[in-house]
Amino acid sequence: MNRLLLHPAVRPGVFLFSLAPFLWLTYAALTDPSGLLGANPAETLIRDTGELALRFLCATLAVTPLRYWTGWQALARFRRMLGLFAFFYATLHFLCFAWLDMGLDLEAILADIVKRPFILVGTAALLGMLPLAATSFNRAIKALGARRWQSLHRAVYAVAGLALLHFFWMRSGKNDFGDVAIYGTILAVLLGWRVWRRLTS
Repeated sequence: MNRLLLHPAVRPGVFLFSLAPFLWLTYAALTDPSGLLGANPAETLIRDTGELALRFLCATLAVTPLRYWTGWQALARFRRMLGLFAFFYATLHFLCFAWLDMGLDLEAILADIVKRPFILVGTAALLGMLPLAATSFNRAIKALGARRWQSLHRAVYAVAGLALLHFFWMRSGKNDFGDVAIYGTILAVLLGWRVWRRLTS
């Protein structure tokens, strides 16, 4: 499996697979939004981009445990890409909210962030991802040093917690907690494994 994961075609394949939801949402929005995106296209775009960000956060955090459980060390080469896609979809999520919900009215956006806690928490998660995305390149690792870079990127754990809280508060308005429980369980396993490893190493 390690040999397969190191094949030159796998990395572009993972990139295209990660980009595919964006291409589909763009196509749906430009061609037939009311048909492909449902009765409320704006809500669908905001919801789907947010959930994609959460999924890619989970995928990023899953790389290290999967390497440990399976021995597939080559999975590490995809972690940075998955993290950048998490930031990409989180940024799209915020832009969809700012444009489709708030009409790019900066004053109204800021007021809504302050007024509604779940938006404040989601914005905090996005801002927390910004330095991680900005330092996800080899030059940044060399500039910061490996230890400081690793310490900075442990902030992804807090970001994941904020993203889950944002998702929980958003779904609580509709009393819909099924997906929240799924993502909460996944993150609990991924983060709990890290705590267990630190305590037993």
